[in-house]
Amino acid sequence: MKFLTLAALAVATTMTGQMAKAETGLSALFKREQSTLNSVPGSRLSSFLGFKIRPKTTAPEDITFTKAWLAEQPVATGGENFACLAEALYFEARGETVKGQFAVAEVIMNRVKSAQFPNSLCGVINQGTGRRYQCQFTYTCDGREEVIREKTAYVRGAKIARMVIDGAAPDLTQGATYYHTNAVSPRWSRSFTRTTRIGVHLFYRDDRYRTASND
Repeated sequence: MKFLTLAALAVATTMTGQMAKAETGLSALFKREQSTLNSVPGSRLSSFLGFKIRPKTTAPEDITFTKAWLAEQPVATGGENFACLAEALYFEARGETVKGQFAVAEVIMNRVKSAQFPNSLCGVINQGTGRRYQCQFTYTCDGREEVIREKTAYVRGAKIARMVIDGAAPDLTQGATYYHTNAVSPRWSRSFTRTTRIGVHLFYRDDRYRTASND
């Protein structure tokens, strides 16, 4: 009986030692895996796991329409459609207030959502380009070379473009898809519903076409 008790104790001691080693080994393994995961960029990790990690965006209520606030925001980057919108804001509205530039960007986004216009930012902005003064945005068909000379103004517009694309901006124009400066009075403006005035621009909505902004 004593022999059996000693044998059982020996077995128990051996198993306890093995379990302790196993736990130590698992702990070390988990630490190595955690270290490896922490070193993998978020984009690659999310791709591997089958989901996307969305970048943090500015909430509409957090936006302050001042140049000082805009200067504190991170430099914006993006793809082709981002570049098209940033360029459009530079050539179309760089002399506007920050709020005015947000409003112009919103109109372009509203056009993308409308069945009346192309379904991409670049498509909307370049619609009619190639026909002298027959395009939607004059800078794309006025025959002049498109040169960005005011870097600060472009960087500011690019930040606005990024935020509007990310859905950060509030509804400023009530679904407007047209605008013009207060220096002109185009004939088409009589056919549409004027929604608001921001800065030097007047904004209009064509009620024959609905967008997500004016439903």
